[in-house]
Parts: sequence; structure tokens; C-alpha cells
Amino acid sequence: MQLRVAQVVEDTEAEGPGRRFALWVQGCALRCPGCCNPEMFAADRGGQWHQVEALAARVLAAPEVEGLSVLGGEPFEQPEGLAALVAQVRAGGRSVMVFTGYTLEELRARRSAAVEAALADIDLLVDGRYEAARPDHRRRWVGSTNQRLHFLTDRYRADDARFAAPNTVELRLTAGRLTINGWPSAADALRRR
Repeated sequence: MQLRVAQVVEDTEAEGPGRRFALWVQGCALRCPGCCNPEMFAADRGGQWHQVEALAARVLAAPEVEGLSVLGGEPFEQPEGLAALVAQVRAGGRSVMVFTGYTLEELRARRSAAVEAALADIDLLVDGRYEAARPDHRRRWVGSTNQRLHFLTDRYRADDARFAAPNTVELRLTAGRLTINGWPSAADALRRR
């Protein structure tokens, strides 16, 4: 089983509760205007194919990492690979958070075994299309006010203090390449600092 992956950050505090292994998948048909990752829209180019077992092993081997966050692109455009990855990560004792542009209702309406399998192993789901005209500066890890946090297991609770802290931005300079993660719009993030 494989996933087409656009980017990996092995240790971040900007993409979910605690220290996390963050993985961005390649491909998104939703193409929300104002998306911070338009380079990840194309499903047929960009990113690299990775074996799910190898990805899960990397997550589970990452020291001091609380869990996995899967972003995109759109994770549910690769539901079989997503389901296999999150099952292995949860079985290894780590938490799973997934960001999707689809609503939970849209996902369940698909009546897809792979989608349901993925949902069964997700602790925290952020759903809904990103709406650039409705930025959310109040809730952490949410890009726009229409998006929702779904606590699908009892691993996390809405009253957890980490959910009340402000969003953070991480800047990384690796091999001469600057990357920004943790905020849906780099320009918005810089205005708020």
C-alpha cells in the first residue's frame, strides 16, 4: 500500500496537540481559493510515492512525538492508503489527527469502506473547506470559521488547554529552502506577529 506524499515534517508543534509527525499528501480536487498549499493540488505530479508501512515505522520511531497529523492536499483522496497508515499508527499507540476539506457528513455519505476504516482510527478530525474570507484567529489548528473540530475518540477533549492557545507558525530553513507551516496563509501569519 502506498501514499503520494508532498511533504514531511518529523517534529512540529504547529500541526496539532503536542509534538507531532506531520505528513502532507499530494492531490486535492477541492482546490479551495486561498489555500496555502496550491502546489499540492495536482494528484498526477508532485510529491513522491511512499510505502505506508515505512511511513508508519518512521512515525512510531520518532522520539517524543505524541502522534501523526495528516494534511494536504486532501487526505481522503487516497482513502485506502490513509486508512492503512492511521491504523498502523494508532495500533502503535500514537494519536492521529487529520485535516480534510470535506465535511464529516460528506465523508460518511460516500459509504466507502476505506473512508470508514480511516475515520475509525482518527482521534481528531478538522473538517470543512478553507474559506479565505472567513479566517479564524480564535481557535487553534483551524483555518476558517466554518471548519469544525470532531473529537472522534476520547483521546482529546475540547477543554484541553492546548486547544485554547494561539496558533503558531514554524519557519524552517533546510538546504537553502524556507518552509512555513502552522498557519493557512503565510501573509496572514506574518501580519499577526
